[in-house]
Amino acid sequence: MSAFFTQLISILTRAIASWMPFLYGSTGETLTEKSGHLNLGIPGIMCVGASSGCIAIAIYGNAAGGLDAGSPFLCLLLSLLASFLGGVLMGLIYCFLTVTLRSNQNVTGLALTTLGTGVSTYMISKVQNADFVPANKFFTYSLRSAIGQNAVTDSWFGELFLSHGFMIYLAVIIALIAAWVLKKTRVGLNLRAVGENPATADAAGVNVSRYKYLFTCLGSGIAALGGLCYIMDNLNGNWEYSIAEIGWLSIALVIFTLWRPNLGILGSVVFGGLRILGNSNFIRGVDKSVMQMLPYLVTILVLVIVSMRNRKENQPPAHLGQNYFREER
Repeated sequence: MSAFFTQLISILTRAIASWMPFLYGSTGETLTEKSGHLNLGIPGIMCVGASSGCIAIAIYGNAAGGLDAGSPFLCLLLSLLASFLGGVLMGLIYCFLTVTLRSNQNVTGLALTTLGTGVSTYMISKVQNADFVPANKFFTYSLRSAIGQNAVTDSWFGELFLSHGFMIYLAVIIALIAAWVLKKTRVGLNLRAVGENPATADAAGVNVSRYKYLFTCLGSGIAALGGLCYIMDNLNGNWEYSIAEIGWLSIALVIFTLWRPNLGILGSVVFGGLRILGNSNFIRGVDKSVMQMLPYLVTILVLVIVSMRNRKENQPPAHLGQNYFREER
């Protein structure tokens, strides 16, 4: 292979690895927005998901006498469950404020981001001596390692598609299931009706509040998994407070993919690739800070194009960001 092709495969491989948090965040936010709620608390939710999962790892490691002495499967299961439940709890707080108390969604979301960042900082400070790095090998164990060396795993195909941890493939599966539910099931039809016109859905017998609670909490739980995976996979178990950036990019990715979870798979690779290019010398003569702005600039461009074309299927839910008052029905 040429040096250019080798470098390209390397960048694409790193892009696939780095897009995992985007895909979790965008899939979760898409489900939330389809219910008519704009949750700007995704960055805080991802922070809570990361800290909850890490603390679960620390607790399990202490109980088992060390991570190496315990079960890798049980460690992964407990950390994923803790992360998901942490996100669900944040989603419940958001729903109570916006669905039950009908507070402003934008203000509530921003407050949730601040709350999530502060809570995660406090939680991690209580386990300062805990070492999450040993658990990284559980998250990054790849199909390539499981299959062993052969002509396929040693090729560019193996490097590009088989050298990732299981959370990469789980993110794709969740996105495809979400797309199928939204497009092909009665539940998805009801959810889209709630986001488009909750009064009409209510008149048709759909429990609007239940759908808003259910899918906002489910979306928050899915987004929280992205925070855990960012820490354990991308940062190799080293805690850093840069998760908020991933959360904001996940929200931007929802617009970029036109509220379609299946398109989020490709869009997140693009976002991941732009982040990698922004931190590499692959494209010479362009300032890195400009490259790092590209995901946001591309999102603005897509938003402008979608607004100009004004096609119904490419628009956000009609009731997005608005509280539903049943008394006005």
